[in-house]
Amino acid sequence: MTALGQPRFRTEQLLSWLYDKAVSSYDDMTNLPASLRERLAAEHPLHFPHIVESRVSADGTRKYLVKLSDDALVETVGIPSAGQDGHSSRLTVCFSTQVGCPMQCAFCATGTEGFTRNLFPGEIAWQIALVARDFDTRVSNAVAMGQGEPFLNYENVVAALRIINHKKALGIGARHLTVSTCGIADSIRRFGKEPEQFTLAVSLHSAVQETRDFLLPRCSATPLVALKDALVEYQQSSGRRITFEYLLIKDQNCSPAHLDALIDYCKGLSAHINLLTPNPVPDSGFLPCSPDTTQQWIETLSHRGIEATLRASRGADIDGACGQLKSNRT
Repeated sequence: MTALGQPRFRTEQLLSWLYDKAVSSYDDMTNLPASLRERLAAEHPLHFPHIVESRVSADGTRKYLVKLSDDALVETVGIPSAGQDGHSSRLTVCFSTQVGCPMQCAFCATGTEGFTRNLFPGEIAWQIALVARDFDTRVSNAVAMGQGEPFLNYENVVAALRIINHKKALGIGARHLTVSTCGIADSIRRFGKEPEQFTLAVSLHSAVQETRDFLLPRCSATPLVALKDALVEYQQSSGRRITFEYLLIKDQNCSPAHLDALIDYCKGLSAHINLLTPNPVPDSGFLPCSPDTTQQWIETLSHRGIEATLRASRGADIDGACGQLKSNRT
């Protein structure tokens, strides 16, 4: 808007039309002068992602396959949560940050796809707008936990978070916006110094180096010790708690020794443990730990002063795990 010689308030008007109202044509932006709309259409044509396939789970979760302007495909998930009255009180969007992913995590369907490109800020933010429009309700929380490693697309992801957070765009509070990373140490340090109160989740999955190297092979260049150093620095800079994502996989990472290693790893950190169960991925061979083992982990962690919750698996009946819908379609 500045480059076009427009007053600053036009920026907020544009943000509102693009993300809050989610219109896909300048013609619909009725409070912009007609001459400006014509110039924008000529010089800055809009290329919006659109939904090409969606599935609705029995639990209310909706999984979307979204096509970008270059025909690349990404996945987005809308997850409603019911309040005490039985009506939906919260809508969380799990959004993608890359087309494919270079991390090749052993348990992830996206890891078999490879990496194509980074998403632009608008392509990231527009996923939230699409889900809000489909549910016809406001999105309350958003997590960068879809396809891609967000911190390998740092600049665009943070720019997208600022759009999502902006009061005239999607208006989601910074503390309700979470970035989940496999553990890119330099970016973790940098993220802790951002002025907004965005939150951080780390896909840990094991505090035993050999196990983690097997499950997250592309993270082996950052040993657990170096990752913890970055997390300590992050907390010193931000003052915010970290969430560890831990997928409990039978015969892989849920032995007593793995539990002891996790407890030890949390020392000196303010951390919450999100325990998860794997959605079935064809040919992966990864199965969930027994309910008894999961409960034992929760009780032991709590006894040691570490808050832990079991995050219910959502959307398994609609290829809900990251990459499943896309890989099964293509």
